[in-house]
Amino acid sequence: MTAFKPLALAALLLASAAPAVAAEAPYDLAAQQAKLATIRMDVDTAFLSAEEREVVNLLIKASDLMSEIYLRQRYARNPEVQRAVAMNRRADRDLLVEMFARNFGPWDEMADLHPFWGTTAMPEGAGFYPEDMTREELEAYITAHPDQKAALLSPYTVVRREGGKLVAVPYSVAYREWLEPAARLLEQAAARTSNASLARFLTLRAKAFRTDDYYESELAWMDLSGTPIEVAIGPYEVYTDRLMGAKTAFESFVTLKDPEESAALAKYKNHLRDMEANLPIEERYKNFQRGFESPIAVAEQVRGGGDNVPGSQTIAFNLPNDERVREAKGAKKVILSNVLGAKFDRILQPMAALVLKPDQAALVARKYMQYETLFHELSHSLGPGSIVVNGEKTTVDKALKEQNSALEEAKADVAGVWNILLMMDKGELPASERPQLFATYFTGIFRAVRFGAVEAHGKGAALQYAYLRDKGAFTYDAAARRYVVDDAKMEAGLKALLHDMLMLQATGDYAGTKAFMARWARLDAEAEAAIAAMGSLPVDIRPVYPDAI
Repeated sequence: MTAFKPLALAALLLASAAPAVAAEAPYDLAAQQAKLATIRMDVDTAFLSAEEREVVNLLIKASDLMSEIYLRQRYARNPEVQRAVAMNRRADRDLLVEMFARNFGPWDEMADLHPFWGTTAMPEGAGFYPEDMTREELEAYITAHPDQKAALLSPYTVVRREGGKLVAVPYSVAYREWLEPAARLLEQAAARTSNASLARFLTLRAKAFRTDDYYESELAWMDLSGTPIEVAIGPYEVYTDRLMGAKTAFESFVTLKDPEESAALAKYKNHLRDMEANLPIEERYKNFQRGFESPIAVAEQVRGGGDNVPGSQTIAFNLPNDERVREAKGAKKVILSNVLGAKFDRILQPMAALVLKPDQAALVARKYMQYETLFHELSHSLGPGSIVVNGEKTTVDKALKEQNSALEEAKADVAGVWNILLMMDKGELPASERPQLFATYFTGIFRAVRFGAVEAHGKGAALQYAYLRDKGAFTYDAAARRYVVDDAKMEAGLKALLHDMLMLQATGDYAGTKAFMARWARLDAEAEAAIAAMGSLPVDIRPVYPDAI
């Protein structure tokens, strides 16, 4: 890997920027990089066969192409980043863009704005829409041209202007330069593997890259079995689209499953129907139409691509997001054990002493970080999905638009803890460990809010902090400058918060969700002070994976 010299690289790019940008104070890349703990991920791959190793290496190459697409999706309108994209020094370029994407805190509604970008923040629509497009303009255009609504709001199109018209360009056309070679790599991997389910998924996903129809390949992904290779690759999450919350970003996870750890956690998926029944909302709003297969895998990541690389590092994922697939088969949950472990060791455990008084700080446990992660992902499969708003059938994500991501992440956090409590009530986990659960969960709120106000998990965590404080779930000891969790009030507060969030989703209340987030997604002075005291702790990790195995 090419050595990275952040200040030299910043100077190089700033020198080539427009004079107005060059006159600004230089963006301190070194300071941003210092907020990350760089960790080399040396994954054990000795157990792989020669065939499996070849397949993984082909998938790593395809994964890198997802990063090329994502750079254009997120930064298509920024000339400085495009200069970085064009640089030959790939390692420098990737780290540079990664720093910009992270730009952690302080808590700031303009977290994407800093001197390097000049005087304007990143467009809410990133590279998915015309740079100057507003939500109001797009919605007005769709009202006037209802026949174009499906195409313009499709998760697999880019919106462009052609004179006075708006045109939806399919991803397969807009990103063909990278999707075509990625498709060929997947086809080569499919031809090499002897696992029929993996070959079927890779073949169908290659086809989807060329047709923008991902449904059959999503179903095939749910059916993967009999192979240690767990790969997710394609357009999935809508976090980058802050304009409408509709456009999916390309990303990839190349991972290797741990069969023993996966089997140990798999039993919890058998309780999904009970978890749905236990949600604190009226029966008519509960969702028993989704499939409850929900495979669970514990895996070590060997490569990430696209939306998985910049920003906060993913410790688990729950896919696919297509509600049709969820209703047919549920969703798969994959915990990235090496990423989670690194975050616990370097961030969450040392953070506990800065957040909680000593007796509760000692209760923060990796065990419950893993359980909270698992049940967070399980909880994405619970609650309202397909709903009816004003007589029209739709889905929660479409009804809540750009507000959905932060609310859904907060819902999954809170429902995850709620469902762990249910497992304790059922005797699946020790009820005596409630204090460990709450201490770990509360400290985790601070880990997430440091990601900033724009990031969905960070905004959702701030919501939880303010709402639960209002319910008395914790208090602040001003003398000790530490928090104290009240276990009984925490449980009651979680129930109330979960109810309120689920009802916003069940009714598809967009205006109500905006008001709810505006009221609660904010930090008070004590939280700001606690975060300020964490300056010596990394905000996140920067995993470094091998280029091949």
